[in-house]
Amino acid sequence: MCGEPMRESGEITAAILVIGDEILSGRTQDTNSNHIARFLGAMGIDLRECRVVPDVEDEIVAALNALRTRYTYVFTTGGIGPTHDDITADAVAKAFGVGIDHHPEAMALMAARYKNPDDFNEMRRRMARIPDTATLIRNSVSTAPGFQIGNVFVMAGVPMVMRAMLEELAPRLQRGAVVHVATVEAHLPEGQIAAALARIQSGHKTVSVGSYPFYRESGPGTQLVVRGRDASEVEAAAGEIEAAVRSEGAEPARI
Repeated sequence: MCGEPMRESGEITAAILVIGDEILSGRTQDTNSNHIARFLGAMGIDLRECRVVPDVEDEIVAALNALRTRYTYVFTTGGIGPTHDDITADAVAKAFGVGIDHHPEAMALMAARYKNPDDFNEMRRRMARIPDTATLIRNSVSTAPGFQIGNVFVMAGVPMVMRAMLEELAPRLQRGAVVHVATVEAHLPEGQIAAALARIQSGHKTVSVGSYPFYRESGPGTQLVVRGRDASEVEAAAGEIEAAVRSEGAEPARI
């Protein structure tokens, strides 16, 4: 892919740029990022960053230019609808230094959706404005397409539509080595097992070890998660965690 950023150790990386005042105000909950993270994880693509910016052109441009040079892929959500504050397409065009106009294929797709030509009004036509050189991302839910330009994939903010676009663009993505995960649950406070986790992490440089405390009626506990691309290393670290939990007088459980 043209302009693809350099990667360390062959890793394929990604960032999400969430665009919309409604997310920052708390009016709308962002569920898209979670879905994209899981989708990418299954493809061996490491999600490294997620940013949220308002519907302000300069903010979108600055964030997009920072992310697209740092990561293999950038996925944006929001701001490609028919209203005056849907400015993502224009901002993306500005970030790439290209023009923007009504895309013939996008216009044809959308025009076919309306039985009455008058319903395909000026504001709806805004959704067919695509930056020059971009390719469309089809939308099987509501027709109005997203688009790809360089290593950036621009998608809708409506979750059902976003998911349809994500499935459509999947064949364009390069897959990485799948990350293996082992989760050990222990009914121990996080602080009680922290020193052992630090020692285990130090001995297994190719995996990451995380701890996530929880509180239940039965008392406090911690989920201990090992992630890595070498399955044998993941299993070895998980085994050491189980042994450490037992040494603290608790019985570990794999979940």
